[in-house]
Parts: sequence; C-alpha cells; structure tokens
Amino acid sequence: MASLSLRGIYKRYPGGVVAVSDFTMNIKDKEFIILVGPSGCGKSTTLRMIAGLEEISEGELFIGDRLVNDVAPKDRDIAMVFQNYALYPHMTVFENMAFGLKLRKVPKDEIKKLVEEAAKILDIAHLLDRKPKALSGGQRQRVALGRAIVRDPQVFLLDEPLSNLDAKLRAQMRTELSKLHKKLGTTFIYVTHDQIEAMTMGDRIVVMKDGYIQQIDSPINLYENPVNKFVAGFMGSPQMNFINAKLIMLNGKYTVEFGSEDTKTTRGRKFYVELPGAKTDTEALKYYVDKEVILGIRPENIHDEEMFLSNAKTGMIEATVDVTEMMGAESYLYLTCEGIPLTARVSPRCTARPQDVIKLALDPNKVHLFDPNDEHSILV
Repeated sequence: MASLSLRGIYKRYPGGVVAVSDFTMNIKDKEFIILVGPSGCGKSTTLRMIAGLEEISEGELFIGDRLVNDVAPKDRDIAMVFQNYALYPHMTVFENMAFGLKLRKVPKDEIKKLVEEAAKILDIAHLLDRKPKALSGGQRQRVALGRAIVRDPQVFLLDEPLSNLDAKLRAQMRTELSKLHKKLGTTFIYVTHDQIEAMTMGDRIVVMKDGYIQQIDSPINLYENPVNKFVAGFMGSPQMNFINAKLIMLNGKYTVEFGSEDTKTTRGRKFYVELPGAKTDTEALKYYVDKEVILGIRPENIHDEEMFLSNAKTGMIEATVDVTEMMGAESYLYLTCEGIPLTARVSPRCTARPQDVIKLALDPNKVHLFDPNDEHSILV
C-alpha cells in the first residue's frame, strides 16, 4: 500500500491550454480520495497523470517515497478502472480478469487462485465463463474492478466508474465500492462529477474548477464550511440558494437585508436576518457593513413548520409557491420572494400548492455570506 504526494503539478497542452494548475496535496495510505467538479475542471487529467497516461508538464509526483514522473504506467504499481469498463469482448470474464497477470508471466495456478478470490469478493464467481455481452452494466463494472483487484496494486484509480449505470444500480455500487475499499485496505483515488457520490464515499474530497483546487476537506466540512460560492453551490442537491443582499448594523447587530423597495406602491418588502453571535466573531465583517454581499442558505434550512415559525425571532419571509415536488420522504418547494427564486426542502406533510403565499423562516445559524467580487466566504 502507498501514500501519494503531488507537488505543484501542472498539465499544459500545445497552444497554451492549461488543464491543471499547481495541484498540490498529500494522500495518506489507505485513504479514499474523491476528485469532484464540473466537466473540464481537470479531475480526469489529474488522474491520468497519476496513472502515467498523461505526461506531467511541471511538478513532482511521488508514490510512496519514489518519484514516478518518468516511470512507465506498468511500473507504477497502480490499477485504473475506466468509465467504459474497457473489457475485451471476445474473452470470458475469467480471461479478462486474468489478462494482466498472464502478461506478467504469473504461473497458471496462481492466476486461477487470484481470479477466483477476486470474483468471490465481488460476487461474480458464477459469471467467470460468460463473455461481457452476456453481462449487465453492473456486472461488467465488477469485472473491471476484479481485473484491477487481482493485480494487488498500491493504488486504485477510478475514473467515473459508475456513470454508465442506472440510478438504482449506482446507489448499490457506491455501497459496494465503500465496502471493497475497507476490505482491501488500499489507497483509492476516485473521479466523479456527481457530488452525491463524493459526499457518500470519500474520506476527503478535492473540489476542482478550471484546473485549480478550490477546497480539500472532509465531506461534512465541505458542506457546512465551503470556502467560496462555487464550492457552496456545487456541493448539495438541490443546490444552495443565493440571494443578493446587503450587510447592515441594525440595533447594534450585524444584519443581512434583502428584498425590494418600491417607492410608488406598497408592494416592495425588505426582509432581515440577524446574524447570531457565533457567526459575527470575525473582524472581516466590519469591512462589509453597508456593502453588498451574497447570502447563501441551503434548502433544508428554510422552514415552513409552525413550531419553527413561532419561535423565529429573525429571518421571516413571505414567498409565492411556483412549483411543488413530492419526493416521498420530503417535498421541494420552488418559490419566489420579491423576485428572488428560492428552493426549500420541507416535510412531505406540507400542504402548500402553486400560487399560495406562505410564510417561511431562514435559520440564521445556517446562513453563509460571500463576497460578490471574488466570491470567497466571509464567515469562514
């Protein structure tokens, strides 16, 4: 097993395109690391540089204590699982899993033992005589994983391995991969654009955008303490609500003000969220008084329950319901508040219907503030 160290890694292509910039992090032995971000953010390129399938333009990559920049992929002691499985259609499952071992001239008895052990771990022992075309998507994915397992590599690299599966099978395979990681005790580096996969599987998550690392943290810290607006919006489904607002001092308290002000009619309304003491213990807030800010609030922190509304001392709003979505264990309300689109995740018992005007309360303990210029978090 091995740790990895990426030190100032860059990937530049001809024509001046920079796909990855200054990627620096240390990955511990047996850690499950997730690289996540939108398409084109550089996560797969980073994985391919670790694998040796892409040349590193600048920086150093260590696997264990060994500098591997110029080491061939086959000599890095890593195994990669691809999005499209990359199985040989004319070979059986057994032959696909054994292929890499045969190239290494591993004895036949040893190959048989390794393949059967891996097949047992992945629950595909009964499929060893079949060919890929006779397998489901989930079974093919297990074969691709099995081909990697038999090599007993120091590091597993997985490039969006579940993206071709249906939603139910993806959820099942997420659980299976987490179990597999614990069973093998190997370092996993996993690329996905699906933030649900990232949140449920990783020990630490690397959020990337435009080739740069935005934040490296545990799933819970990424969710609760995003360093900027991009991370806040990318992690979480439905995504965080963002409201253009202003930070003011009201009755000696830091307060966020938003809404509209119509001088010709009485329709325009302002709403106020007083920041609790725990969120105001930062010198940075002084700079933003009487300035524009972006208020962030997650859908589950906008409440419609009578108990919450009756106890709320701040953050009360009125909004018009545009659409409701019943999701079974919860409901989503898509709302408009003074021209501001909002999404609330509420109890399935909610009786609100389109065109209803309802009262809601924003939880002041869960608000985030972002600088409107560089979008960094003001409260972190």
